[in-house]
Amino acid sequence: MCLVVLAWQQHTDLPLIIAGNRDEFHSRPTKKIHWWPDKPDIVGGRDLQAAGTWLALNRNGRFATVTNYRDAEIPEAKLRSRGHLVTGFLDSAEPALEYLSRIDGAAYGGFNLLVSDGETLAWLSNRGESARVLPPGVYGLSNALLDSPWHKVVHAKAALEELLTGNKVNETELLRVLDNRSRAPVSEVEAGRLPFTTAHAISAPFIVLPDYGTRSSSVALCDSDGRWRLHERRFNPGGEIIGDTRLSFATRV
Repeated sequence: MCLVVLAWQQHTDLPLIIAGNRDEFHSRPTKKIHWWPDKPDIVGGRDLQAAGTWLALNRNGRFATVTNYRDAEIPEAKLRSRGHLVTGFLDSAEPALEYLSRIDGAAYGGFNLLVSDGETLAWLSNRGESARVLPPGVYGLSNALLDSPWHKVVHAKAALEELLTGNKVNETELLRVLDNRSRAPVSEVEAGRLPFTTAHAISAPFIVLPDYGTRSSSVALCDSDGRWRLHERRFNPGGEIIGDTRLSFATRV
């Protein structure tokens, strides 16, 4: 994922609300959200190049999502795929903080990892502080540390908070939040090693570029009875909708 906003224990009927955009090269082979044949308790999209994922859940209610951290240096090819941090947690029975605390951060390129075991929400970045449990609240994450005040993070968090205040949280409204294509003001764009036009384009919550952009938007809602609803919407390089998948399941203890 390259943008994730979530609300943890902020809604009476929906203790966990997740909305995120997966930004990736359009040429990278991907399978839409599904129950995995080789791991039948896991549901999520799948990266067919490295066999990991960006966001997935387990039937037992465990959830994980990962974003890349935008470094100045190009990551070494020998580093492990960050998508396996998600499946590693979903395959594990460890408490959230315990799992994060034993990750060898040096083995991966820069990442942010959010995980929940149903009781605890926790976050780790190998470019920041040590793993920590997150208290109830609304959080935003992109390609920097948690709640970094990037244009896309600030606007997506504010939109989610507005939905919570108005008691209007549902899949349709959350997908609208993710479909925000407004870019940051030019004065706020830091290009780094990217061409300025690319850096400006990727400042939007929803990215449209010929070779790279928002491939899918995902919404995951867990209600107070432990029932999950998932909605994945997929897009072509022009940002046009090419498919929707909806799934639901009850947490199995």
